[in-house]
Amino acid sequence: MEKTTKPAPKRLYSLDALRGFDMFWIMGGEGIFIALASITGWPVFKWCATQLDHVPWHGFVFYDMIFPLFLFIAGISFPFSLNKRLSNNDSRKSIYRHIIYRGLILVVLGIIYNNGLRFNLGELRYGSVLGRIGMAWMFGALIFMNTKLTARIIWFWGLLIIYWLLLVLFPAHDLGSFDKFSQEGNLTSYIDRLLMPGRLYLGNHDPEGIFSTVPAISTALLGMLTGQYMLSGYHSEKPLKRVLYMFLAAVALMLLGKLWNLAFPINKNLWTSSFVCWVGGLSLLLFTVFHLIIDVWNFRKWAFFFVVIGMNPITIYLARRIIGFRNASGFFFGGFADILPETWSPLVEAVGVTAVGWVFLYILYKKKIFLKV
Repeated sequence: MEKTTKPAPKRLYSLDALRGFDMFWIMGGEGIFIALASITGWPVFKWCATQLDHVPWHGFVFYDMIFPLFLFIAGISFPFSLNKRLSNNDSRKSIYRHIIYRGLILVVLGIIYNNGLRFNLGELRYGSVLGRIGMAWMFGALIFMNTKLTARIIWFWGLLIIYWLLLVLFPAHDLGSFDKFSQEGNLTSYIDRLLMPGRLYLGNHDPEGIFSTVPAISTALLGMLTGQYMLSGYHSEKPLKRVLYMFLAAVALMLLGKLWNLAFPINKNLWTSSFVCWVGGLSLLLFTVFHLIIDVWNFRKWAFFFVVIGMNPITIYLARRIIGFRNASGFFFGGFADILPETWSPLVEAVGVTAVGWVFLYILYKKKIFLKV
């Protein structure tokens, strides 16, 4: 690993804003737009509503990128944190310890999120969003720590190509299907049925299973490559040139994802290689736009709403599971729901849940309380 300890740029405000934008949708944003579609009937809101629920199997909508976008953002952050730790003369041993600890604690938090405290181990779902983030980020970080740029790129593409070839060459026939990319007939689901304890999310398949973590490592690595590029050229490269290169890379990945889709369908449940390229390109494009507007053009005030969310993403993800935000929303906003037409109730509730969650995060932000793993 090259030991790059250049003075890092200040914390990327755009990255916190993008992370907050990503989390906004699962803390209530999707409910707001779905309710607006129902109330207004406007085509723009009706189209938005169609983008706010996962596709059953093959295909893609906006909501399918919420999860991989977060993993991509976590990847971008790693070269910056690594550079800071190396500048502080932290030992490689301590950095490895932190990487592995972070990965494993996210797996544990994911199990707890899935009702792990009920202790019904036979019916517990061990796959989780947090677990996938933890494992994919951990292995991506270990690869990043022990390779140089060329090898990192080889790892990125190698994992995607090997995953594709394995699914093509070794379909599963245990459930009677001969479609190698179907829910019943794919190798990924078969491996999870064999190896994963407890309950699979879809019965015969888990979207956060063991084998589909392999291509998710490439999603994390793509973020790390982006972060490495941002860090290495930040002080020497013209900002608009950096934005242009990232834009071109994003478009290239999206085009490749669409082409690969012809042979290997874009599928979030399987985290297919085409999905990694398509969503990776979209994620890079979103980051490029946020970086251009916030860091380069310095239009920052509008992003504060998202930054408050983005500074405590794990907190709000766990809190919405544990804390009764809907009860609090009913207490503060229930009166508005009573005086408005009944059709407005879903909108009032969605706005209320989002507002209560945001105020909760704002208090933590002002107190400088951030949950870090």
